[in-house]
Amino acid sequence: MSLLDVTVLVRLQTEFRQSMKTLLVDLCRDLDGQYAELAEKLDVPGAYFRFLASSFDHEFYANWKVAGWIEALNDLVYFLDLLQQIHKERDQRGFAEELFAECEQKFFENSYLDDLFPQGRAQANGLATRLRWLCMKLARDVTQESLFFNPSRAMQWSRRQGLGRWEVSGNCDQHFERAEQSFSLPIGTAGDEVVAPKSVAKAVGQATQRVTFEVGRQEIVLKNSRRFPICTLRDANVEWNWPIRAAIEVAGTPQGAVTIGPTLRYGRDKQPRSVGPTDLKHVDRARRAWHTIQQAWPEGHAVLALLTSRIVPLKAKGVVSFSYRHRPGLSFINCFDRDNLDLIDDLIHENSHHHLNLLLRKHVMYHGDRNQQIFYSPWRRGLRPIRGILHASFTFTMGALLFERLSSWAETKKGMKQWKEAGLTHRDLMRARFRCLEEIESVRYSMQDLEYAGRHLKWLTGSGGRLVRQLEEEIEKAEQRIARHRKAVLASKFGPALRRHVKELQQARQTYGPVRLSKA
Repeated sequence: MSLLDVTVLVRLQTEFRQSMKTLLVDLCRDLDGQYAELAEKLDVPGAYFRFLASSFDHEFYANWKVAGWIEALNDLVYFLDLLQQIHKERDQRGFAEELFAECEQKFFENSYLDDLFPQGRAQANGLATRLRWLCMKLARDVTQESLFFNPSRAMQWSRRQGLGRWEVSGNCDQHFERAEQSFSLPIGTAGDEVVAPKSVAKAVGQATQRVTFEVGRQEIVLKNSRRFPICTLRDANVEWNWPIRAAIEVAGTPQGAVTIGPTLRYGRDKQPRSVGPTDLKHVDRARRAWHTIQQAWPEGHAVLALLTSRIVPLKAKGVVSFSYRHRPGLSFINCFDRDNLDLIDDLIHENSHHHLNLLLRKHVMYHGDRNQQIFYSPWRRGLRPIRGILHASFTFTMGALLFERLSSWAETKKGMKQWKEAGLTHRDLMRARFRCLEEIESVRYSMQDLEYAGRHLKWLTGSGGRLVRQLEEEIEKAEQRIARHRKAVLASKFGPALRRHVKELQQARQTYGPVRLSKA
């Protein structure tokens, strides 16, 4: 089976959608059952979430917004359970230590660890208060977001329950993880949003200021000291009182449009600071990069089109592109410090994380969390757990395949013409070949560690071992095809860097194992 077999991935996506649908039903049942008292105190409308879910198309359950919302709801239920436990727990210190360790291992992509343990240690004092605050925050976030997936459903719910007004606490603040701007409300699941008029922003003041969303039988209103209608239900249609800002399409796919969102900007401290409009030049660059992948590597493009649905430009000096496991299809791409070849690489790299995350939802690749940082990473030049090595080996194998296909594509007369049209240069071609050789060396290094982890430490499962063998096969094919360019790369300006890289890996092997891995 090929790693790029789209048929297999489509089947896995179908299974993933069903699993998320089942999870949402189970979570709603838990909110109405064993956590009903807490849910009522925190105004978590589990019955409404179930009512909303009945309107979702099956396709929605793999959407980055809907899947992310369900994952956030899952986190809320998890922390509600802990909130129930902590008041019964006699050993508060032991409880804090266990929770601290669990947050380190399970929530490394979220801010929960900082929220619960702001001093960076397992502090039991005040933990119950911080835990309750986190539950309140998650409850407000998931409830506000749910209102605008399908506003007609919220109004219908208010009408069915015989509520004069259903009030939901919220705000108009920006959201970094979803890349949403302040004083805008995301609507639907494709990235569209409605923008608050200036009169609303003036009346509210600070975007972080608490406001109330008042859901009536025929309208939804934002309320602070005044009432501002957001939308109205006329017959079966929702009419918006606020202007709509439609998502910008980058490419069309059989699964729907791939869109580009607002730009996420970081500060000098490498922390997110603001979300703002995206310059159209970055839209054009993303479109060109997407088209280049389609021309040079059709098989890779088919996987990209299946698994990536939303691109968020990232302006963050010294911060690499990234994505989240719990938001499949959403890729944050650094478009400012990266050239055209880098942009192509980053699109494939983040898509490869989506790819592996989909596989990991189906298959257990390693036993336990195995969070021990004992494996040297050629990419980070430091020690990483097996999870990090597996992710890196997978994504950079895909990178090596991309660079090899770009190299082969540019060797034809037609390909070279398209290469130049893509904004790529002769230097980029040599750099693509260098990157391919560099990634092959790195992946081969980590393959040895993964094989050792599987055969000797018995940390890899059967599925994990099969994946490693697939990666070895693909990297060998890429190596065979790129081998004829190795001499030219070594003779180029990239030669010293390649030699230095090989030498560093040799030194790392002497320092870190696999002999020393036996101490694990």
